[in-house]
Amino acid sequence: MTPAPILYSFRRCPYAMRARMALWAAGVTVELREVKLAAKPAELLAASPKGTVPVLVLADGAVIDQSLDIMRWALAQDDPEGWLAGDDTALIAANDGPFKHHLDRAKYPGRYEEDGATDHRAAALALLAPLEARLADAPFLSGETRALTDIALFPFIRQFAAIEPEWFAARPLPRLQGWLEGLCACELFAAIMPKFSPWKAGDPPVFLDPTQPRT
Repeated sequence: MTPAPILYSFRRCPYAMRARMALWAAGVTVELREVKLAAKPAELLAASPKGTVPVLVLADGAVIDQSLDIMRWALAQDDPEGWLAGDDTALIAANDGPFKHHLDRAKYPGRYEEDGATDHRAAALALLAPLEARLADAPFLSGETRALTDIALFPFIRQFAAIEPEWFAARPLPRLQGWLEGLCACELFAAIMPKFSPWKAGDPPVFLDPTQPRT
């Protein structure tokens, strides 16, 4: 039997979240190696010297170390919900670029060298307005059902909303707030969020297996 791919992951990382969601949706079982970011295992660094998660090591030794590439690889294996039809590269790039820039600085004020002139929370919020408008036409960003774009953006918008939940809930974004609440409550998200201890060499394998019922 071909061994399962190995996924180096960190439970709360939004990049790792979206990779795990795509792998699960595609029915791909992985050996999950939870990473403690302050003590990255040598095996992770050997596979991908940049040392960030997620990193997927395939059975043939090939390494995929970008979350979007992992998502698209997984869905190329099987795409039962048709996620690849909703792959809006421009919208994802706006999320991963400008929105992530402002999100990081809103979430971690003082971590970055800034002139202090930019209100990063307001700048991030302004980038969500087009999503609210887009959701006026359909319940999801690419149409009537969730797709790759929704899942690619979801963990980052969730992270932004969590900075100050009451403030976010009071913004005039009812459609986006409903979209976020629905994805947070879905079975897919629950399935990829179990807690695991950080992996170390010699540990018995732990699998994230969509073919098995959750306990």
